[in-house]
Amino acid sequence: MGNPPPAQQPFRYPLQRTFVEPDWNRIPGYKGVSTADWESALWQRKNTVKSLKELKEALGALLPDTLAASMERDLKERATMSMLITPHMINTMNFEDLWGDPLRRYMLPAFEDRRSDFPNHPRSSRDSLHEAEMWKVEGLTHRYPTKVLAELLSTCPQYCGHCTRMDLVGNSVPQVDKLKFQTPQPDRHQQILEYLKKSPHVRDVVVSGGDIANVPIGQLEAFVGALIDIPNVRDIRLASKGLMGIPQHFLQDSVLQAFERLAKKAFERNVDLALHTHVNNANQVTPLLGKAAKKLLELGFRDVRNQGVLLRGVNSTAKDLLELSFMLLDHARILPYYFYMCDMIPNAEHWRLSVAEAQKLQHDIMGYMPGFATPRIVCDVPFVGKRWVHQVAEYDREKGISYWTKNYRTGIEDEADALDRRYEYYDPLYLLPESGQQWWREHGKD
Repeated sequence: MGNPPPAQQPFRYPLQRTFVEPDWNRIPGYKGVSTADWESALWQRKNTVKSLKELKEALGALLPDTLAASMERDLKERATMSMLITPHMINTMNFEDLWGDPLRRYMLPAFEDRRSDFPNHPRSSRDSLHEAEMWKVEGLTHRYPTKVLAELLSTCPQYCGHCTRMDLVGNSVPQVDKLKFQTPQPDRHQQILEYLKKSPHVRDVVVSGGDIANVPIGQLEAFVGALIDIPNVRDIRLASKGLMGIPQHFLQDSVLQAFERLAKKAFERNVDLALHTHVNNANQVTPLLGKAAKKLLELGFRDVRNQGVLLRGVNSTAKDLLELSFMLLDHARILPYYFYMCDMIPNAEHWRLSVAEAQKLQHDIMGYMPGFATPRIVCDVPFVGKRWVHQVAEYDREKGISYWTKNYRTGIEDEADALDRRYEYYDPLYLLPESGQQWWREHGKD
């Protein structure tokens, strides 16, 4: 008797999808664009779509009138970020179903995407993680005992609808009058470095913004080089969604040469230098992203890692997350690292998942990838920080309130009970039973 056939798995590997750069000639506005232009960072930036008018010009008949009208209303009434999207990102969309396309859903939100019953959670806020409250100098958030976040600038090559820093990043929109850094950029950068020199307990610096892809490479090299010179700094993570959104930037000779010098200096000083990017769906893993990521590894970067955000309709199934993780691993050598629950910013309820849904996703993706490459699903709890979703201390599913504890004080806490109290995070209201929804109707403004 032969061996019985193996039981069919809930998820099948290898993946049944191709790894190719989509043909941009199918898009009316990019028909006839040469490969040399398409792979030029300058061309990509020059042709970045900054308005609905420019989007219509690029997509032509591929953009349904109903969707264009819904986007227009969203920009006027709901959007917290202005429109900014590169041709490279547009080219990863599925134009046979643009309403349902995952990239479109979070980069080009439409009014009909959002909840009409509960568009906002009563506890949502513009700076939902209170990062600005924890600034030690302008733009330097000291939240964890040994780690800091350095925001070098407030712009990106592209703007995501779910941006957690929507309070500061990008242009003002009708719904949000953006804050601005008050200190000139060179002075701010120097103040950040001076603080770190005086803080021997800090060993880990995330260099972000905005996006480091928008920092002139000479300025970025000087800042990161100065970080490497600080004896207590042992880990440096450069944060850039731009690696996915405009990989052409990272393939420029001047950028590669600067990164090679930084990687060599970091290795000689026993400092780990890595780049963290932000890819939310397998469709965005293309050969140009893979080429850029592999270049960084060849230059001596310790890792290129992905920090995605859980977004309903984008990556909210186990199949979505596993396909993305395998595409990153198999084709780009990018390590799936975190999937964050979407933060409680205004008008984000339609994207957010409940803690229970996130816990199930973590369960369902286990066992398929190597342990070191299995992404952790985390909840970034206000006044706490990242917590694995199964670390919840208590969970009231009727009211959608999860309670969390922590083992350190943030930079703004001196209270004796900071390590003993519980901190709240809130599920989307429309997922609650009617009794829970009614409770929030009665108490939501308390």
